[in-house]
Amino acid sequence: MQSMQRKSSGFSMIELVVAMVITAILAAIAIPAYSNYVRQSRRTDAKTALLDMASLEERYFSVNNAYSANPADLGYAAYPATVGSGYYTVAAPVVVAATTTAPATFTLTANVIATTDQAKDTQCQQFQLTSAGLQTATPDPNGSCWH
Repeated sequence: MQSMQRKSSGFSMIELVVAMVITAILAAIAIPAYSNYVRQSRRTDAKTALLDMASLEERYFSVNNAYSANPADLGYAAYPATVGSGYYTVAAPVVVAATTTAPATFTLTANVIATTDQAKDTQCQQFQLTSAGLQTATPDPNGSCWH
């Protein structure tokens, strides 16, 4: 005689709900962490643009014995110029001409574009590079923006 008991196959509703809850918890942790890592990787656009711009300034200086704030001299159409993947802009260089007591200097600045997702990277909103090689970022509470 056959047993009246049916063999169950598949998942019960409780098992499915538990699996969905576990998946939701993992997603709630993983997605923001991943987004933060992506924003940190985009900082490279700003740093690369400033280092490239500094090399262009030095090249211009080697020929003209002065730094330039003119975008055409450095290969840009106008300032502010969007760089990299479109998350940062570089501002016009702040150029100080040489005097009898001080050499010529420049300061380059890259700012996050406020309308992009990158604006959520509140630790590194602005990057600066000087002709002396000083690399700073604002607000940069833990000093990790240039690293």
